[in-house]
Amino acid sequence: MKLLENKIALITGASRGIGRGIAEIFAKQGANVAFTYNASAEAAAALEAELQQFGIKAKAYKSDASKYDQAQLLVEDVLKDFGSIDILINNAGITKDNLLMRISEDDFDKVIEVNLKSVFNLTKAVIKPMMKQRFGSIINMSSVVGVKGNAGQTNYAASKAGILGFTKSVALELGSRNIRCNAVAPGFIETEMTEKLDENTVKGWRDAIPLKRGGTPEDVANVCVFLGSDMSAYVTGQTINVDGGMLT
Repeated sequence: MKLLENKIALITGASRGIGRGIAEIFAKQGANVAFTYNASAEAAAALEAELQQFGIKAKAYKSDASKYDQAQLLVEDVLKDFGSIDILINNAGITKDNLLMRISEDDFDKVIEVNLKSVFNLTKAVIKPMMKQRFGSIINMSSVVGVKGNAGQTNYAASKAGILGFTKSVALELGSRNIRCNAVAPGFIETEMTEKLDENTVKGWRDAIPLKRGGTPEDVANVCVFLGSDMSAYVTGQTINVDGGMLT
């Protein structure tokens, strides 16, 4: 029996990186996957075709999670196409790193809008259908940076820390309706973004991690499978660090 057999998952920002890894593992575990992309239609079409090979239903939607109206329309479309939404994964996110004295107001606002407001937008949009079916698992992608902070990332850290408070509050509000809400805080995850970094820098990071390696999108996806499945039926309001022991 696959852990997510016949469940319907909506994943934002899934055309690359961690989001793509989650979509792939969810499909392997039997979930039907609706996912969003913002820019790369080509990558989204390729992922849609790849996911369908696992014998599940998969569909890509062009949607900007940071826009309230687009989030509402997206959820309506997914409900029309799939019938329900059992799992929401708020994964869409960006970085615009700089020291605080150099961050522009626009770079601060944009990161908060894409990383934090998108979580509000999508969560608000799925609440009614989830309450109606008296079931749901909401998984919000935070970061170890949101847990401990990081120099040069005040905007990113604020957005990811905001997700933690939001997650706990949603868990308290919706627990009586059997809707769970948890956060995942990845550490140093190696994706196409980290491939562009200097090899010595990456080696330094790996050496500082107790498990002596960077994480993979699959490492994060497996925790999401647990949180999306019935195995975590009594887990809500939690933040799970997937960081190889960085914050230990």
